[in-house]
Amino acid sequence: MSGQDLVTLNVGGKIFTTRLSTLKQFPASRLAGMLDGRDPEFKTVDGQIFVDRDGALFSFILDFLRNHELLLPSDFSDHRRLQREALFYELDSLVDLLSQYLLQSRSAIMEVHFLNRNTQAFFRVFGSCSKTIEMLSRRIMMFVERPPALARDSNSPLALPPQRPSHHDLLFHCGCDGTANHAGVRYISIKPDNRKLANGSNVLGLLVDTLLKEDFRLVSTRTPASGDKSECYVFERIKSPQVLGMNKTPKSETTAMPAPSQK
Repeated sequence: MSGQDLVTLNVGGKIFTTRLSTLKQFPASRLAGMLDGRDPEFKTVDGQIFVDRDGALFSFILDFLRNHELLLPSDFSDHRRLQREALFYELDSLVDLLSQYLLQSRSAIMEVHFLNRNTQAFFRVFGSCSKTIEMLSRRIMMFVERPPALARDSNSPLALPPQRPSHHDLLFHCGCDGTANHAGVRYISIKPDNRKLANGSNVLGLLVDTLLKEDFRLVSTRTPASGDKSECYVFERIKSPQVLGMNKTPKSETTAMPAPSQK
């Protein structure tokens, strides 16, 4: 390999030596055009191209150019600063990957509000993650058992989905309702559990267990205040993808579509 195939960079005082082909991985990026001498941000000093940027963060950018994936330490917390550096170098694919990371790593919050009133129990589930609410809406089903006088043609329970006030809410209740002459029982079933439960405490236990199996953890509870019989359970889930990768051989910065790797 000839010396003309290599280039040395001084980024904020840190020295990096790499191949020209590495810097030209993304032809539309600022790095690819740094060698023509027209960009005032890049100065050649004693045979080195000086860049007045963060050298420590540039090591991750260079690793991305070499491997087309981003491996970060488990305790790394400067994602937004790294994204700012990627914006400076006009590496759109890396900017998109970091945007996906920041979106996926946000904590998801779920609140379960539970109220016992006489023979009925009422539930309201609120979540910042609409996908989890969608999942629960598909799993939760109410079954209304009607008295024989009202059943008429069929004695089978009537299946009803929970109410959906918004993309972030679920409402449902269970137990006995109505007057003595028109009493009906509402059961709750949460897949994959096949039981039909009318007792509110049992439904609450199954709902909590379902959220725990979805990698949520219970972070707080609110003890009912005087005169308030409702209870609130708050759950949190934090997603932290370990590796962010993209297509190995992107044709250009505008056509490469990043896709996070799930390992």
